[in-house]
Amino acid sequence: MASPILSVKNLNKRFAGIIATNDLSLDVMPLETHALIGPNGAGKTTLIAQLQGELAPDSGHIAFNGADITREPAHRRARLGIARSFQITSIFPGFTALANVALAAQARENHGFKFWTNAANDPALVAPARAALETIGLDHRADIVAEDLSHGERRQLELAMALAMRPSLLLLDEPMAGMGRQDGQRMTRILAGLKKDYAILIVEHDMDAVFALADRVSVLVAGAVIATGDPGAVRADPAVKAAYLGHKG
Repeated sequence: MASPILSVKNLNKRFAGIIATNDLSLDVMPLETHALIGPNGAGKTTLIAQLQGELAPDSGHIAFNGADITREPAHRRARLGIARSFQITSIFPGFTALANVALAAQARENHGFKFWTNAANDPALVAPARAALETIGLDHRADIVAEDLSHGERRQLELAMALAMRPSLLLLDEPMAGMGRQDGQRMTRILAGLKKDYAILIVEHDMDAVFALADRVSVLVAGAVIATGDPGAVRADPAVKAAYLGHKG
């Protein structure tokens, strides 16, 4: 049996007495799409931030491809192959779509968005940037300034920026936030197309998308995982229904 690409053991995080992550353990397998669901305030974004390296856990361990990364900084995790998209779109609105993705490719190599004036003119960055835009179906908008893109296109752009980091694991924090039905369906199709190439841990409130995409689902309530399993089993779990699916926050 394959080993997990990501293994989280007994993770804990508190903020001024508030328990955000409560003895949480979670595995993501290679090329698995693993959905993390739960009510508002359950600690989903806090967990993603700890996995990406933005927040340090108080205790517990995070392993990636078998190596302990619990105390590794975010830029090191990015170089190892972990890329994150954010709940709120994080792009450079005055730059073209292509320049945004080229900057992301550059950031992977330079530990940050440095020397940005040269990124869009560097063939070594432009080529993977164009490839990432093509993968998510935004190549025809490469030369459009990001602030002129629709909300759905900006979400696609952020995903292209994550792909430009050449990850093996994508951490996606509500990639469909703020989208209408048509844009949400488009994003679901895009993510379905990525399943064959990437392990994905996705936080998402759109249950139609979750159950269409996920190989496994974990339910987070008050910082703790209360259930993990295939989508059908999780949907039928009485504890999950009581805690979340029956009355979403």
